[in-house]
Amino acid sequence: MAFLYNNPEYGYKPSELREHLDVPHGTATTTLKRLHEAGYIGKTEDSYYHALEQRESLRRYVASLDQLDRMFTQPTDNDRPSASDTEDVPPERIDDAEIERELAELEDELGE
Repeated sequence: MAFLYNNPEYGYKPSELREHLDVPHGTATTTLKRLHEAGYIGKTEDSYYHALEQRESLRRYVASLDQLDRMFTQPTDNDRPSASDTEDVPPERIDDAEIERELAELEDELGE
Protein backbone atom coordinates (compact mmCIF):
# COMPACT_ATOMS: atom_id res chain seq x y z
CA MET A 1 0.00 0.00 0.00
CA ALA A 2 2.83 2.39 0.85
CA PHE A 3 4.39 1.90 -2.58
CA LEU A 4 1.12 2.77 -4.33
CA TYR A 5 0.54 5.88 -2.22
CA ASN A 6 4.15 7.00 -2.72
CA ASN A 7 3.64 6.66 -6.50
CA PRO A 8 0.03 7.81 -6.96
CA GLU A 9 0.44 8.91 -10.56
CA TYR A 10 0.72 5.32 -11.82
CA GLY A 11 -1.17 2.06 -11.68
CA TYR A 12 0.66 -1.25 -11.30
CA LYS A 13 0.01 -4.85 -12.24
CA PRO A 14 0.55 -7.41 -9.45
CA SER A 15 3.62 -8.72 -11.31
CA GLU A 16 5.18 -5.24 -11.39
CA LEU A 17 4.63 -4.75 -7.67
CA ARG A 18 5.90 -8.26 -6.93
CA GLU A 19 9.15 -7.56 -8.80
CA HIS A 20 9.63 -4.11 -7.30
CA LEU A 21 8.89 -5.18 -3.72
CA ASP A 22 10.51 -8.62 -4.04
CA VAL A 23 7.58 -10.57 -2.61
CA PRO A 24 6.18 -13.95 -3.70
CA HIS A 25 3.53 -13.97 -6.45
CA GLY A 26 0.75 -15.28 -4.23
CA THR A 27 1.52 -12.73 -1.53
CA ALA A 28 1.36 -9.78 -3.92
CA THR A 29 -1.85 -10.90 -5.60
CA THR A 30 -3.66 -11.81 -2.37
CA THR A 31 -2.58 -8.64 -0.57
CA LEU A 32 -3.63 -6.39 -3.46
CA LYS A 33 -6.99 -8.12 -3.72
CA ARG A 34 -7.65 -7.70 0.01
CA LEU A 35 -6.56 -4.05 0.04
CA HIS A 36 -8.86 -3.37 -2.92
CA GLU A 37 -11.82 -5.17 -1.33
CA ALA A 38 -11.28 -3.18 1.89
CA GLY A 39 -11.34 0.09 -0.06
CA TYR A 40 -7.72 1.07 0.61
CA ILE A 41 -6.62 1.00 -3.05
CA GLY A 42 -8.30 1.15 -6.44
CA LYS A 43 -8.24 -1.21 -9.40
CA THR A 44 -8.83 -0.43 -13.06
CA GLU A 45 -10.79 -2.64 -15.44
CA ASP A 46 -7.51 -3.91 -16.89
CA SER A 47 -6.24 -4.95 -13.40
CA TYR A 48 -3.90 -2.07 -12.59
CA TYR A 49 -3.87 -1.27 -8.88
CA HIS A 50 -3.48 2.35 -7.80
CA ALA A 51 -3.73 4.79 -4.90
CA LEU A 52 -7.12 6.41 -4.33
CA GLU A 53 -7.29 10.18 -4.70
CA GLN A 54 -9.95 10.63 -2.02
CA ARG A 55 -8.00 8.79 0.72
CA GLU A 56 -5.98 11.68 2.16
CA SER A 57 -5.88 9.93 5.56
CA LEU A 58 -4.01 7.01 3.97
CA ARG A 59 -1.58 9.39 2.28
CA ARG A 60 -0.81 10.98 5.66
CA TYR A 61 -0.44 7.55 7.26
CA VAL A 62 1.98 6.39 4.56
CA ALA A 63 3.94 9.64 4.89
CA SER A 64 4.19 9.01 8.64
CA LEU A 65 5.46 5.48 8.02
CA ASP A 66 8.03 6.79 5.56
CA GLN A 67 9.21 9.36 8.06
CA LEU A 68 9.58 6.69 10.76
CA ASP A 69 11.46 4.47 8.34
CA ARG A 70 13.88 7.27 7.51
CA MET A 71 14.37 8.09 11.19
CA PHE A 72 15.34 4.54 12.06
CA THR A 73 17.22 3.46 8.94
CA GLN A 74 19.28 6.46 7.91
CA PRO A 75 22.33 7.07 10.07
CA THR A 76 22.85 10.59 11.29
CA ASP A 77 26.24 10.12 12.92
CA ASN A 78 27.38 13.56 11.76
CA ASP A 79 24.62 15.18 13.79
CA ARG A 80 25.13 13.12 16.94
CA PRO A 81 27.37 14.36 19.73
CA SER A 82 30.21 12.08 20.72
CA ALA A 83 29.80 9.75 23.69
CA SER A 84 32.07 11.96 25.81
CA ASP A 85 29.75 14.94 25.19
CA THR A 86 26.68 13.08 26.44
CA GLU A 87 27.92 10.81 29.20
CA ASP A 88 26.66 13.14 31.96
CA VAL A 89 23.37 13.91 30.22
CA PRO A 90 20.44 11.67 31.24
CA PRO A 91 18.51 10.05 28.37
CA GLU A 92 15.40 11.85 27.20
CA ARG A 93 12.25 10.46 28.83
CA ILE A 94 9.51 9.49 26.40
CA ASP A 95 6.08 10.46 27.64
CA ASP A 96 3.85 7.37 27.29
CA ALA A 97 0.69 9.46 27.36
CA GLU A 98 1.93 11.53 24.41
CA ILE A 99 2.70 8.39 22.43
CA GLU A 100 -0.77 7.01 23.17
CA ARG A 101 -2.36 10.29 22.01
CA GLU A 102 -0.41 10.23 18.75
CA LEU A 103 -1.36 6.60 18.13
CA ALA A 104 -5.02 7.39 18.80
CA GLU A 105 -4.86 10.30 16.32
CA LEU A 106 -3.39 8.03 13.63
CA GLU A 107 -6.05 5.39 14.27
CA ASP A 108 -8.77 8.05 14.09
CA GLU A 109 -7.38 9.28 10.76
CA LEU A 110 -7.46 5.73 9.39
CA GLY A 111 -11.06 5.36 10.52
CA GLU A 112 -12.15 8.34 8.39
